[in-house]
Amino acid sequence: MIRQYFVSQGSIVREIWSRQDVILFIFAGSAAEFALNKAVDWLYFTGKIPKDPLGRLLSTVDYARGIIFATYDDAVNVINRINSIHGGVEAARQAKIPDWAYRDVLYMLLDYSVKAYEMVQRKLTHAEKEEIFSVFTEMGTLMGLQSLPANYKEWVKEREMHIHTDLVLSNYTQDLYQQYRKHLGFVRYELLLGVQAALVPNHAATLLQLKHKTVYKGLIAAYKYATYIKVDRLLDPIVLPGKYKLNLMAANARPA
Repeated sequence: MIRQYFVSQGSIVREIWSRQDVILFIFAGSAAEFALNKAVDWLYFTGKIPKDPLGRLLSTVDYARGIIFATYDDAVNVINRINSIHGGVEAARQAKIPDWAYRDVLYMLLDYSVKAYEMVQRKLTHAEKEEIFSVFTEMGTLMGLQSLPANYKEWVKEREMHIHTDLVLSNYTQDLYQQYRKHLGFVRYELLLGVQAALVPNHAATLLQLKHKTVYKGLIAAYKYATYIKVDRLLDPIVLPGKYKLNLMAANARPA
């Protein structure tokens, strides 16, 4: 039977990635890991991330969302386009992006899909986590990644290993966080740190010296309540600068 969509309608993955609040939290976690990843120099090579770190990170989220809501054939085309873009960067630098760096991004999006949804909505069942795992590992397989874990339980162990092996504090980390603060402003930057403190793995939080604060917990609880009473869109201008509003509107327009 020919598959019409890359992710079936009614899938928990579509529910997760159609939610604006969850996407914002996925973005926050990704911002921390991009800054710590040992392969972040590849993003600096193109010059895009220091000039527009928020846009670059949201584009990663956009690509994932574009695959999740696409027909199967369109999703494959998007993945092929990603591979082509990466191939062009490799040719320009005359080096290969490490395979583990691709897995890091894949695992990061998988992990924060689970954690962000559970933070602002509800706990996921084991079957739902396996479904999320299957979708992202299929993406990885189509990207040409080898030796991916066989199931969610194995992935949890490998994810932990990647966190301790591939995340380091560097000059790139400090520069990116300076850029985050510059582009977000003080209030939004503090919100970012608060979400990261609650969301990122312990090793990443230790490297970044992120600390849980009562005020952060209160802000996250307030945001969860705003989503519950359907007024979270009113907070968009507070959470991200205006030029990124269209990204979030597009996210909210996706079919659930």
